Amino acid sequence: MAARSAPSCHLRLEWVYGYRGHQCRNNLYYTAAKEIVYFVAGVGVVYSPREHRQKFYRGHSDDIISLALHPERVLVATGQVGKEPYICVWDSYTVQTVSILKDVHTHGIACLAFDLDGQRLVSVGLDSKNAVCVWDWKRGKMLSMAPGHTDRIFDISWDLYQPNKLVSCGVKHIKFWSLCGNALTPKRGVFGKTGDLQTILCLACARDELTYSGALNGDIYVWKGVNLIRTIQGAHTAGIFSMNACEEGFATGGRDGCIRLWDLTFKPITVIDLRETEQGYKGLSVRSVCWRGDHILVGTQDSEIFEIVVHERNKPFLLMQGHCEGELWALAVHPTKPLAVTGSDDRSVRIWSLVDHALIARCNMEEPIRCAAVNVDGIHLALGMKDGSFTVLRVRDMTEVVHVKDRKEAIHELKYSPDGTYLAVGCNDSSVDIYGVAQRYKKVGECVGSLSFITHMDWSSDSRYLQTNDGSGKRLLYKMPGLEVNGIWPKYSDINDINSVDGNYAGQVLVTADDYGVVKLFRYPCLRKGAKFRKYIGHSAHVTNVRWSHDYQWVISIGGADHSVFQWKFIPERKLKDSLHIAPQESLAESNSDESDSDLSDVPELDSEIEQETQLTYHRQVYKEDLPQLKEQCKEKQKSATSKRRERAPGNSIRLHFIHGYRGYDCRSNLFYTQIGEIVYHVAAVGVIYNRQQNTQRFYLGHDDDILCLAIHPLKDYVATGQVGRDPSIHVWDTETIKPLSILKGYHQYGICAVDFSADGKRLASVGIDDSHTIVLWDWKKGEKLSVARGSKDKIFVVKMNPYVPDKLITAGIKHMKFWRRAGGGLIGRKGHTGTLGKNDTMMCAVYGWTEEMAFSGTSTGDVCIWRDVFLVKTVKAHDGPVFSMHALEKGFVTGGKDGVVALWDDSFERCLKTYAIKRADLAPGSKGLLLEDNPSIRAISLGHGHILVGTKNGEILEVDKSGPITLLVQGHMEGEVWGLATHPYLPICATVSDDKTLRIWDLSPSHCMLAVRKLKKGGRCCCFSPDGKALAVGLNDGSFLMANADTLEDLVSFHHRKDIISDIQFSPGSGKYLAVASHDSFIDIYSVMSSKRVGVCKGATSCITHIDWDARGKLLQVNTGAKEQLFFEAPRGKKQTIPSVEVEKISWASWTSVLGLCCEGIWPIIGEVTDVTASCLTSDKMVLATGDDLGFVKLFRYPAKGKFGKFKKYVAHSTHVTNVRWTYDDSMLVTLGGADMSLMVWTNEMESYREKKSYDSEESDIDSEEDGGYDSDVTRENEISYTIRALSTNIRPMFGVKPHLQQKEPSVDERQGVVRPPVSRAPPQPEKLQSNNVGKKKRPIEDLVLELAFGYRGRDCRNNAHYLNDGEDIIYHTASVGILHNVATGTQSFYQEHNDDILCLTVNQHPKFINIVATGQVGDSADMSATAPSVHIWDAVSKQTLSVLRCSHSKGVCAVSFSATGKLLLSVGLDPEHTVTIWRWQEGARIASKAGHNQRIFVAEFRPDSDTQFVSVGIKHVKFWTLAGRALLSKKGLLSTLEDARMQTMLAVAFGANNLTFTGTISGDVYVWKEHVLCRVVARAHNGPVFAMYTTLRDGLIVTGGKERPSKEGGAVKLWDQELRRCRAFRLETGQVTDCVRSVCRGKGKILVGTRNAEIIEVGEKNAACNILVNGHVDGPIWGLATHPSRDFFLSAAEDGTVRLWDIADKKMLNKVNLGHAARTVCYSPEGDMVAIGMKNGEFIILLVSSLKIWGKKRDRRCAIHDIRFSPDSRYLAVGSSENSVDFYDLTLGPTLNRISYCKDIPSFVIQMDFSADSRHLQVSSGCYKRHVYEVPSGKHLVDHAVIDRITWATWTSTLGDEVMGIWSRHAEKADVTCACVSHSGITLVTGDDFGMVKLYDFPCPEKFAKHKRFLGHSPHVTNIRFTSGDRHVVSAGGDDCSLFVWKCVHMPH
Repeated sequence: MAARSAPSCHLRLEWVYGYRGHQCRNNLYYTAAKEIVYFVAGVGVVYSPREHRQKFYRGHSDDIISLALHPERVLVATGQVGKEPYICVWDSYTVQTVSILKDVHTHGIACLAFDLDGQRLVSVGLDSKNAVCVWDWKRGKMLSMAPGHTDRIFDISWDLYQPNKLVSCGVKHIKFWSLCGNALTPKRGVFGKTGDLQTILCLACARDELTYSGALNGDIYVWKGVNLIRTIQGAHTAGIFSMNACEEGFATGGRDGCIRLWDLTFKPITVIDLRETEQGYKGLSVRSVCWRGDHILVGTQDSEIFEIVVHERNKPFLLMQGHCEGELWALAVHPTKPLAVTGSDDRSVRIWSLVDHALIARCNMEEPIRCAAVNVDGIHLALGMKDGSFTVLRVRDMTEVVHVKDRKEAIHELKYSPDGTYLAVGCNDSSVDIYGVAQRYKKVGECVGSLSFITHMDWSSDSRYLQTNDGSGKRLLYKMPGLEVNGIWPKYSDINDINSVDGNYAGQVLVTADDYGVVKLFRYPCLRKGAKFRKYIGHSAHVTNVRWSHDYQWVISIGGADHSVFQWKFIPERKLKDSLHIAPQESLAESNSDESDSDLSDVPELDSEIEQETQLTYHRQVYKEDLPQLKEQCKEKQKSATSKRRERAPGNSIRLHFIHGYRGYDCRSNLFYTQIGEIVYHVAAVGVIYNRQQNTQRFYLGHDDDILCLAIHPLKDYVATGQVGRDPSIHVWDTETIKPLSILKGYHQYGICAVDFSADGKRLASVGIDDSHTIVLWDWKKGEKLSVARGSKDKIFVVKMNPYVPDKLITAGIKHMKFWRRAGGGLIGRKGHTGTLGKNDTMMCAVYGWTEEMAFSGTSTGDVCIWRDVFLVKTVKAHDGPVFSMHALEKGFVTGGKDGVVALWDDSFERCLKTYAIKRADLAPGSKGLLLEDNPSIRAISLGHGHILVGTKNGEILEVDKSGPITLLVQGHMEGEVWGLATHPYLPICATVSDDKTLRIWDLSPSHCMLAVRKLKKGGRCCCFSPDGKALAVGLNDGSFLMANADTLEDLVSFHHRKDIISDIQFSPGSGKYLAVASHDSFIDIYSVMSSKRVGVCKGATSCITHIDWDARGKLLQVNTGAKEQLFFEAPRGKKQTIPSVEVEKISWASWTSVLGLCCEGIWPIIGEVTDVTASCLTSDKMVLATGDDLGFVKLFRYPAKGKFGKFKKYVAHSTHVTNVRWTYDDSMLVTLGGADMSLMVWTNEMESYREKKSYDSEESDIDSEEDGGYDSDVTRENEISYTIRALSTNIRPMFGVKPHLQQKEPSVDERQGVVRPPVSRAPPQPEKLQSNNVGKKKRPIEDLVLELAFGYRGRDCRNNAHYLNDGEDIIYHTASVGILHNVATGTQSFYQEHNDDILCLTVNQHPKFINIVATGQVGDSADMSATAPSVHIWDAVSKQTLSVLRCSHSKGVCAVSFSATGKLLLSVGLDPEHTVTIWRWQEGARIASKAGHNQRIFVAEFRPDSDTQFVSVGIKHVKFWTLAGRALLSKKGLLSTLEDARMQTMLAVAFGANNLTFTGTISGDVYVWKEHVLCRVVARAHNGPVFAMYTTLRDGLIVTGGKERPSKEGGAVKLWDQELRRCRAFRLETGQVTDCVRSVCRGKGKILVGTRNAEIIEVGEKNAACNILVNGHVDGPIWGLATHPSRDFFLSAAEDGTVRLWDIADKKMLNKVNLGHAARTVCYSPEGDMVAIGMKNGEFIILLVSSLKIWGKKRDRRCAIHDIRFSPDSRYLAVGSSENSVDFYDLTLGPTLNRISYCKDIPSFVIQMDFSADSRHLQVSSGCYKRHVYEVPSGKHLVDHAVIDRITWATWTSTLGDEVMGIWSRHAEKADVTCACVSHSGITLVTGDDFGMVKLYDFPCPEKFAKHKRFLGHSPHVTNIRFTSGDRHVVSAGGDDCSLFVWKCVHMPH
């Protein structure tokens, strides 16, 4: 057996040779203590050059690749690679972990950086998106995350001079980040013309927004803001890998082996070329540099660390060296001296001194070295090479002795024979050659026979035998011309994992090295697989070799990939005793999760009870969380089925009244006194509060599956309970109000088995039942996870928090006692150290003692262990059998065990003060039941109120008085399923029978106790009272049944005719003449009760019988079988009958427990495949059918439940299977049995009349009602609209052909003819491209555009989005992607322009503390946290300052936002398919809670104005009432059932009243009034059409509603109501519309602000009802037509809504509008401004006189849309371009008849834009195939001569095509186009609009591709038209999707 225990000696890491220089940078620093910190493999190293000593940090489980130093230079952060990599922040002084950050990155952590004050840490992942993540590292909490870049990021740094700014750089990019809220927003660095776009390797931030960065070509790039301002060329001759900033300046290090020092302004100070120094060599490359004072540290690619003293810079001092890149395999130890030899793929062989920890010799070979051996005398060193040769060197001076090459493949192993005569050489080609040493290494033999490459060889001690191992795991012996190490292979592993073994025979230990980076120590010999060991981590992946030093003092191990050499000190057994003061190595749980760490050989047999408990699994086939999905999947099937009108749910409801049962068999310490002396415990899915004086119970019903643990808050008023589930939750609830305070979930799987509150009550610890028994520490009020760690592979029973230090806790379980401390987001665990005192026993319970050091645990063998810190101090025998429960008192302890004894102890477990045995004899007279056995196993103990409370495994709760008497309070069945249930024919009692082999009688009347119990020889599954109540029949599991006296429970008679379980038993009605007995072997026997004989057998069932019922006459049996057959048999003989289903209904049945047949078709749920209805029972009045099913639901249906999927009321209290349900004789109570939860629940039946208005809530039914929610065109439109994001928008015009910037350029005439023009031409100068209108002034280019006015308001599909601010002086609203603050008096506007896409919702914070704070939500793409993800911005409306940006998980967009009463929380609703509802703490950017809202659109969600936890959401056939509990959102659907005829309509708006009233506006115009979540009144026809908007005034509670109505005398679209919505006043909006559709209402002081569907915002006076229109806009877009007045600041717009509108820029308003009756497409002023031409979508055009607005002429020559219309500059011609590929010319001098005089032919596609030449003789036309043509006017002749075209001067330029504007086409225009352009009147500036909604400013002309420009955001996708106003004072742009007009002010360059 010895081999099964781990050796008792120990290894301690003493030295690591090497430094990780390859693939890492910036990883070497001075700490505050002048030590040097770096890393190698998986170990953080702190090296003190003064003492030549190393300390190690070993909290990582894989290679470390990044490191950052805290600004105070004591703490270090390191990041590792791996599948689930984590970051450790640790103290370089104590090398202990301070914080662990995990669960965010994948693959690895590439870079780390601390901010200026060291509070925050930024990390970059190695995942495909290179995620950037910001942490509050002390709390272990992630603050923000965003995708970093598509390619690798090499460096990241905080800007130390600006808060919340970061810079990252990497492959071909540099990004400047800002952090706001939870959003990290990047701006890419602009390389511009200053430098080439290239890879940036490192960076440092300086003052004044300067950033210095090192590039791949050796230049330094200097950035100001996001722009590259200069480069320092040739700073290094190759890539700059490292840059380090310090007080004096900057140090850089590069691939060229140079270090450069620069001053603070980056002027060079000095250069140090390491290649030129004596230690230098060719190819030296610097990876890391650190400058402190006069010392510089340098780390190189080849794993060296240099220290340079600045004034002696040519003498660098070599501190550390190691092997360079390449695998390291060869290791040999010197036979007599403390030397080790290593050889690597870097072709060097090195000799290390183990005493001095230094490299003493190094020699470079020709080939990579794979193995090494030193001869016995220590003179020769043999090296095996990768190319099949081997070389022998003299150790003394490294000179060559011989070089032999006999093989082609790598030499893998060399061994000298022990007498030094032979050298065996093993090769990868499966052969071993033997060479004679004395014969100058002549080959003397060869061993063949191995099938695979040779991995290891050993000589026997007499040099006559050689044993080999090969790659296939075979072992061969060769006589030269043994079974000793089997146990080192893990139980289940492949053979090739273990790379090396070396034995220390004297110390009887083996050391092994394997592929997992683990060095293990075993006992020797070890013969069995899976032997126990001690393990040591540090190496990253493969440990390729391991050897003992010659004197067994040290172990040397070498790493393959990490090419590091580790030296471990061997500490033998005798030394260990003295070293008890060395605490066990602290490590993350992951590092020692291997079972085999236990020092445990003789595991005691586990106690049977514990054994049983560890076998329990709590996995469910179907979890409750899966139901919604399953329902959705099954919905398809039921679409057809629900055509029949379904029965309503029954009027009755039931209410849980009492539960018999307590969960003791697999739970512990789950029973407590509350503050007021009630008792709290749990059973099934219910938390129970029991009042022992009144014998009543109250219930917490928030859980939906088994509760497994319970803990009480130190103040004894709150309780935490944890349940089973796929994502199981912990509920913290108040025992007084029974309301949940917080619900915690998201970090456990399958279930939660232990919880504990901290002493201050603020924190909660929980343990899950997943495979690694995860431990989570919570701040429960906030619902936040603080830390998480993997606990143990075996079950954990208890978690206890340290009462003195809230950061410490202990867990106890199977072979497990661990002491944890919190480190940021992780927990660090140390095993309890038993030393020599005890074995590592299974712990069943644990408590802390009277100091923070002391802890006590109870073991499975009956001992109590006493711990100080992590050391076991002593053990005390306390019980016979396991100690299950333990409780700390003021002055001592109380324990309880399996032996049924309660023991009181003094405060040090010295003396046992008193014991109480739980015995039947001691039961006090007031007991509520009977004890089944003496000394039941005790599972829970609690003290209080002068008593000891005891919970037993048998499900009893007892109260022990200090003086001795015992009172039994509650009891239930013991372990085993409970199925049998029968209610008495005329008394309120029932009988149950269970697999626990007991039959029990319960009193259901007020005394609620067990009246009698009897043990049976076998378990039973069914029972039944005889009709006279005297006899009780019981069916048992072995096929027998018995009849007992119902009072005494003594046997009357018993039979045993069947082999299988008896599943149902029923007396015939009336006199009870017959007894039917059904069994699982598919027969029903009928017995005569009088003669006690079997009189008949019913045969013919194909499966087990599940239910039987008699008809009222006692002649017919109805039978259900497991195969879902419904059969009928005649009694007493048992003849089978076939009865048509129609007849079954007519038969009067004595009882109904059947679940099949037409009468109960409706009881089967939609998800019938995954769940069975197990039981049913009908009331005696045949009205209500109660059912129980496999998912633990009790449901009530109206009987008969015909048609599929009947409506029901459902109740959750049982956890899984409800095995039986029965009504009592008078239907006053329903009794239900839970199979696995062993509980008997009693429910009271509340008749319809009896219900006070308190509706007992139950889910109405599985399916939403079929009625549609009503129809309205506006609602449908809003519901179905799909929001495109800008970045994905495609072209608005159906263009085709090749884009201009991709077209091949046609050669000019000159080029074709080969004419070379002289550079100075005598030809006349080229004319101006454009006639300039203000020639007199100096031409000044325009350098910027500033948004000045926006005409538009998004009312068509958004609502509640116009609000008052500043006491009604300003209003705030939005259009496109801008938020607009509009002054009511002056009309001036200011804008919030930080959104990068359309705003969909807006709300104002009403709390006085947050004045003028606005939240707006926008559209977005997928929810990937990148810049295009949907987000909510919170900003100050006056200063336009962004306060927080919340990137959210609502894919598609955010459609509603609302602030809470205190203004601190924000609610957002998404457009994603689940319509997620999320709550934020917006100031911190923290997401508190999130949950799927509804499967259809939610329109509005608002907080109650007086609450921070309650809110209501409304939408399509949806109203939900929500509560925020901690981090969880609980919701209740609105209940309609109380009002007849009310149906669930589509709800559009919500408002609130006092006393929990809620008002919702519906699509039909009604307003529903809700009390809590129950409908209590309907205000019918509050409006004639849908009620779109409602507003609650906070100061007086009055409510404003807005709807869709036709104006009439009485009615109005806006109404003002009193607080109860009983009286109202209507207001008419004088807009002249046929119907007014109000989309937003808001009430200020005496004014109501109304936003309409028609894009108007109107102010209505409450007193005089006067309307004042504040904002106008086009109703429908796109706005295609745009024309600016030739001389005044007016412009015209024409849109799809059939109007042309005239706008005045100076007065900031609409002057006039003309309704045309048809959609307008284009509009144009005549040159004098006296006429206007309008082109229509139907092909007609109209000319109006401006003065009178009379029609001067109109004409329709075309059938489809007119796209552009133009007056010639001499006012003679009108050109009309249409989508019929034509331009028509009209001569205006011929008068208003408008006859066409000619037209342009052969235009290849539809016309887009037209421009006349200045002399009115030419027209340029752009068409839909990206072609520009020039025609003569008026002939319409096509002009093709380029030379002529080039000389034309144009009057205007609006074309997007042509060489002059080639530069406006961007690279990103694959699917989108530049839609419009306009050149300024001065002829030197060009503005364009495009499909992405951008306005861009260029110089004109811009013939170069991709010209430089400025871009201006604001519009939604598609800018349709753009124009300069006269004098180039403004630019006007028109929007497509947003129906808005933006006026931009032009900023001219100064002279």
